[in-house]
Amino acid sequence: MPTALEASPGERLRTLRDLLGLTGSDLNRMTGVSQSWISQVETNAREPSEDRLRLIAEATDTPLSFFFVKPSSVPLDSLRFRKMASASRTLTRRISAFYGESFRVTEEVTSNARYPSPPIPYTTCSELTQEDIEDLADQTRVALRLAPDKPIPHLTRALERAGVAVAPIVLPDPAGDTATSTSKHFGVSYWAGIGETALIGYFPGQQGDRDRFTLAHELGHLVLHTFRPRAVDPEGEANRFAGALLMPRNRAEIDITDRLTLEGYARLKAAWGMSIQALILRGAAVGNLGESRKKSLYVQVSQRGWRKKEPVTVGQEAPLLLWTLLTKLYGDKPYLPASERLSIQPAVLGSIAPRPATAATASGVRQGTEANVVQFKRRSSAPPDGPPSAVAH
Repeated sequence: MPTALEASPGERLRTLRDLLGLTGSDLNRMTGVSQSWISQVETNAREPSEDRLRLIAEATDTPLSFFFVKPSSVPLDSLRFRKMASASRTLTRRISAFYGESFRVTEEVTSNARYPSPPIPYTTCSELTQEDIEDLADQTRVALRLAPDKPIPHLTRALERAGVAVAPIVLPDPAGDTATSTSKHFGVSYWAGIGETALIGYFPGQQGDRDRFTLAHELGHLVLHTFRPRAVDPEGEANRFAGALLMPRNRAEIDITDRLTLEGYARLKAAWGMSIQALILRGAAVGNLGESRKKSLYVQVSQRGWRKKEPVTVGQEAPLLLWTLLTKLYGDKPYLPASERLSIQPAVLGSIAPRPATAATASGVRQGTEANVVQFKRRSSAPPDGPPSAVAH
């Protein structure tokens, strides 16, 4: 029997089905391989024959080596999902498979390109106060080489420069040529610790502020929970960390007051790239908003229909690191040669590391410049004290 770190063709076959969203019946129709054979191989009840694995590989446009490559080093039961309670188990399993393959590819690509591992802080304290979380968010800004009291113009690029890879999760269909995504999940992340690979996966949405909060939230898990896996309230801690990272305490205490109207929050959203609802929570976290004022603001948000769609558009960010490393290693058209070397389906690789022409450019990221900042769409009037200037990188 293979060890936990060796490839089991049966387990890899199940991973492939999860990855592509295929049932045993689907695979039978595509290849003629019987469902009983598939089931027996996946449960290690019989040894797979290479000719049938090859049929499956050809039908799914997957390199045959996929079935024999060592799986990801990520213990999938340790993954922390930011998701809705109604997310199905089947979809969550599929996302786990996608993230596991994304991590495997990221480990190999960053290692081959000798890209540095992230120098992000961490904590081992059994319990964390709000002050502890604020301090760790400040330390993280230092690690990401960000100004201590200004907006983060492009969080994705800051993460990537620091060695934290970012991958959008877009699930290929069974044919591998179109993609679907889910609104039930938001993000997933893993970091094994000092000197190891870190990857944040997120589901790109239609609102840039929500994507940025998801990235900050997942970064919070890396910082707060890598060495504290049994924290009592990991999601609440990660949310508070995200608010503290995106808007440092000293600015929140100045800019968010109990007299600030929703119009004022909209102006702050334009400056800081945070949703109005996240800003209200941030004001409460630093002690500037009491419970009654917070509830009143949320009632007003609901009355205006802003719960799901707020005013002020925050530009969407797009990752670039994995694509850049792929082209460095495999040329300007990397998907086909890289898919063979990395033992991954080309369409899946394209989802993990999207081509900038269809990702970064389309989402408003300026290409060909060092700045690469997302432009928040601002209203004509400025927030209190004027909008902070963008951070130069």
